[in-house]
Amino acid sequence: MSTKIVAEYAKSGRSSCKKCGKTITAQALRLGLVTRDARGFDMTKWHHLNCFHEKIDSLDVIKGFDSLKGVDQEALKKLADGSIKSPKQLRGKDDEEEREQEEEIESEKSKTKKIKLSAPDEKPQLDVAFSVSDIKDKYKDAALEPKWKAFRTIIFLERDDGLHDSGKIAAFDFDGCLAKTSLKRVGADAWSLMYPSIPEKLQSLYEEGFKLVLSHVIFTNESNIDRWKNKRQVAVDSKIGRITNFINKVKVPMQVFIACGISSSGGKAVDPFRKPKPGMWHIMEKHFNSGIPIDMDQLFFPSLLSCFTMFHYSKLLSIYVCTCCW
Repeated sequence: MSTKIVAEYAKSGRSSCKKCGKTITAQALRLGLVTRDARGFDMTKWHHLNCFHEKIDSLDVIKGFDSLKGVDQEALKKLADGSIKSPKQLRGKDDEEEREQEEEIESEKSKTKKIKLSAPDEKPQLDVAFSVSDIKDKYKDAALEPKWKAFRTIIFLERDDGLHDSGKIAAFDFDGCLAKTSLKRVGADAWSLMYPSIPEKLQSLYEEGFKLVLSHVIFTNESNIDRWKNKRQVAVDSKIGRITNFINKVKVPMQVFIACGISSSGGKAVDPFRKPKPGMWHIMEKHFNSGIPIDMDQLFFPSLLSCFTMFHYSKLLSIYVCTCCW
């Protein structure tokens, strides 16, 4: 079966080339190599024109070729004919030195960013002791579905098929951002899409290399799980069922964290994992991303306006918050 290739102009400046790792600027021509993961989803790896080295048997296999400008069609014809030299052929010694300097500068920027996050006059990051032995198959007295686990007052999806750890994180709240829900209704089917364009948008972010966390990562509060002591299993099944059905609906693998604790009352300490506390974020960042540093400049967190303060240290981060991203 021939390889699927797509050509288009980048819709934004958030995608990066899988060959050189550099950003593909908005409206620049990009070539995508489409592969299918184990779950059956199409995943597109974008490349700059000169970074694309897959064999092109025919221009007919390139989806979107007819929509390109004449000059870009000619460039693709040359690429297909093998007349475009590879970056190694085009890159001289001076270019190599320039690239090394750029990498050194980026490294220094990264170090500066880390220093800023740990500055003494800023709010310290939460240090949560985490051990595999603390992970449970039940949340208190409530049984969990396969792949769902519990850690202290968090329920999380252990690993969704097709999910890839990444430095690019797209994080979402569930209720009121991705889905319409009601406190008066319970059950796995008691929800609907917030906007019809959500599946397409999530698929686009996934193809651009973002790891999706339900608050594309999902981080969501659900205090009823702790509050409904006599109906805790009902609350657990309802929340997990809704999120599972949502993931099946949008057909995109996601990572999920559910904070089950109750807001402070009666002299009790505030739950460190419940939004707007940053506990869930730190657990994901330190223990559920394969040690890959998160690129704060590309952190994508669309949600309701109130969620801008989700992480107490949000002013330290370059969080992109968009209330109309769908």
